[in-house]
Amino acid sequence: MKTKLYILLFFFGIFMLPQNTYAQVDFNKRPDDDLGNFEDKFQEYFFEALKQKGIENYQKSADALLICIEMNDSDPVLYFELGKNYMQLKNFGAAEDAFKKAVSKSPENEWFLDELYGVYIQQNDMNKALKTVKQLVQYHPDYKQDLASLYIQLEKYKDALKILDEMDSKLGYSEDRDYLRNQIYNITGNNEDRIENLEERVKSNPEDESNYLRLIYRYSETGETQKAFDAAKRLLKLNPESQLVHLALYKFYLDENDTGNAIKSMKVVLTSPVIKPEAKTKVLNDFVKFVGKNPQYEADLVEITSLISEDKSVKTLLELGDYYLKSNDKVKALNYYEEALQQEPNQFKTIRDVLLLQIDLNKDKEAVAKSKEALDIFPSQPILYLINGVANNKLKQPEKAIESLEIGLDFLVENPKMEADFYKQLSESHKQLNNISQSQTFAKKAEALLKDQ
Repeated sequence: MKTKLYILLFFFGIFMLPQNTYAQVDFNKRPDDDLGNFEDKFQEYFFEALKQKGIENYQKSADALLICIEMNDSDPVLYFELGKNYMQLKNFGAAEDAFKKAVSKSPENEWFLDELYGVYIQQNDMNKALKTVKQLVQYHPDYKQDLASLYIQLEKYKDALKILDEMDSKLGYSEDRDYLRNQIYNITGNNEDRIENLEERVKSNPEDESNYLRLIYRYSETGETQKAFDAAKRLLKLNPESQLVHLALYKFYLDENDTGNAIKSMKVVLTSPVIKPEAKTKVLNDFVKFVGKNPQYEADLVEITSLISEDKSVKTLLELGDYYLKSNDKVKALNYYEEALQQEPNQFKTIRDVLLLQIDLNKDKEAVAKSKEALDIFPSQPILYLINGVANNKLKQPEKAIESLEIGLDFLVENPKMEADFYKQLSESHKQLNNISQSQTFAKKAEALLKDQ
């Protein structure tokens, strides 16, 4: 495998050398005089350098190149290869010197300049990096984005924006450049320029929905709600079929107490195939909270939740469960909690809420099974033993209740109210077994604990 690598490096090295190297070393010439011996040695050390670099012996490679340079330093490729070895050795000062030498011999070689730029970035010398990138831009406009980034790091924000404007004008907008632009606006706090730029984009390309959405977001972020609302209405007028705009509109309608349009917008969002589930979750949560304060719109909530059953997140399901629990509709609350538990089966709080509702709704067999299952995951949670004991008592299985309750007491720490509940259930279990004396003892313990509260 190594032999093949050396062969590849051998030929690669030959073809990478510039033409003036071929003029210096004639590989077909028979070395029959002093000049031939010189060329032979040069060739030997150069290929030794390539070989050592190929097997990552960078210092030996550098040493061989230095011998080549002593013999004939006219070829910039020698310094270029030397600099790359020093970069691998983390000797950035020596790498810089080598690349600068290569650049001095071939000022227009972009590869040499690019490696020198890399050295300055490694050394965090942004001023020198800036100078080098300015040279690189002459050969490749792609380096303009690097130039803008360096201007930002050097706090030359106007220069950076000028470069970004030039690139946007010539190439169109891009996420990468928008990221740099927003960095500047965030640092300088210049929201006026940010919004002016977005308004200009809307004017120059009114068909692009994303420009409106960015503008709406920025107006909202700066507290200019009415301008954000106006921008959203402009977009809706321009594109009545837009679904994304309703992500903003429903909020504005709610603020304006335009409930009818707010609900329409929420319905558009929640049934849209182009809007991401995370965004729908937020809107549905807002819808649930809205209906919590305005119960007359519960029919709309029921309608919309039935339409989006596949898109509901755990957070949304729990919000719906909480809403129906507050509304004292325990059956619906339990349904939503159980649905949430299917998605995240090991969430302790959801398990507890499901079990408590199962007890309240006399689903005692389910509560026994679910609490036993939960104890396999959370064996030190006393509430699970208590719920299991309650459910078994209700099912007239006092022996199982006692077993669970006695284990649970061992895990109970400084919780007098729950301890009293344990004693009440133990009293009930012994009463079912006709152990009246034991039943009374536990009842008195519960009463004493509650008196101290």
